Amino acid sequence: MKSTILLVSLFAFVLIPSTRLTAQIRPAENNIPTIEVSGKAEISVEPDSATISVDFTKLDKDLQAARKANEDGVAKMLRIARKYDIPPKDVRTNNISVSMKYISIRDRQKPIYDEDGDEIGTREFQGYEVSRSVTITLTKLEAFDDVFNEILATQPTEIDSVQFATSRLIELRQKAREMAMKAAYEKARSMTGAIGQTLGKAIKISEGTASDKYNSNANLANSFAVDGVGPRQVSVSNNLATFSAGSITVESSVTVIFRLD
Repeated sequence: MKSTILLVSLFAFVLIPSTRLTAQIRPAENNIPTIEVSGKAEISVEPDSATISVDFTKLDKDLQAARKANEDGVAKMLRIARKYDIPPKDVRTNNISVSMKYISIRDRQKPIYDEDGDEIGTREFQGYEVSRSVTITLTKLEAFDDVFNEILATQPTEIDSVQFATSRLIELRQKAREMAMKAAYEKARSMTGAIGQTLGKAIKISEGTASDKYNSNANLANSFAVDGVGPRQVSVSNNLATFSAGSITVESSVTVIFRLD
């Protein structure tokens, strides 16, 4: 797995005005001169897993028919998992959900009102809605195209989500934090050196907001479409976009107050 380390250069920190990268020399509470600086680091790495969550919702006036249609969809997902040697620990199915669905029909010739005087019409039974979702975590991303296309072919009601992740996240967060600290130190040292002062020890360190975001090289949103209202059907395109692993960017920022000697 290759990773690319991106650091804003020292001179960019100094020359580019930014409220996020402001450094200032100010007296501390005990009148000790200090300098406050911020540093930021980014690390980009390719994901090594993808989690696909799929929902199957079937509506039928016959409860057993709705349940069987739902179970058939779930069974197809489990067969896909076995076909691509996805271990059982990476396949999760939630509890089945069953509800009765109605619609309200209003007859202008024979209106029906509730006790508050609001027109409510009559309830018409639409059927039993049986729902269940399946989540698969794929650690062999070279098979993503095939797995994803086969999942679409099962005609799920909805693709709940497709999330990419890296197993190195904790390691990368720590590394980005260390790099941000070094960037802040180099910035402070450069600025104080420019005015002939000596940088002392850090007397306060604050960590900013850390974030992890996935940048895709493939437009998965165009690979499937969800249409309709109520039970939604996924329509499969004949020319699905070829999957290309994007990158996960781990960001970290710190603010440090150094003493000036």
